[in-house]
Amino acid sequence: MPMIRLTVPTGALTEEGRGRVQRDLAGVLLRGEGAPDTAFFRAQAWSYLVELPEGAQRTAEDDAPRFLVEVTVPQGTLSERRKAGLVEEATRTVLSAAGLTPDDALRVWVLVREQPDGTWGAGGAVVRHADLVALAKGQRTDA
Repeated sequence: MPMIRLTVPTGALTEEGRGRVQRDLAGVLLRGEGAPDTAFFRAQAWSYLVELPEGAQRTAEDDAPRFLVEVTVPQGTLSERRKAGLVEEATRTVLSAAGLTPDDALRVWVLVREQPDGTWGAGGAVVRHADLVALAKGQRTDA
């Protein structure tokens, strides 16, 4: 199932943004995958927020906060168009949560990692891409 992790320096998000960014990013991930909007799939879209201690993130140029979004999905889930949309929407979501503008978009990196089929397990069993597709077809609310 999909997973998204946002790594940020402590204090880089607004109070409101910190409170909503994980659910917002999970929603971005589900839309990017084209998953049905059902309770089951929402519960499987795990979202992590990792806050780095002060001084743990820097560049050679400055100390302005940078944001790393790591997306893990089953291989074959995202077309190039869906990847591009996911990267764009995740970037906008993080900028909003940090109170930043589109001018700061280069401070957000999004890494999309595709997990090879047969190397993802849940509930004590290997979960294959075909299993997820079949499950999604059975749970579609928009079909």
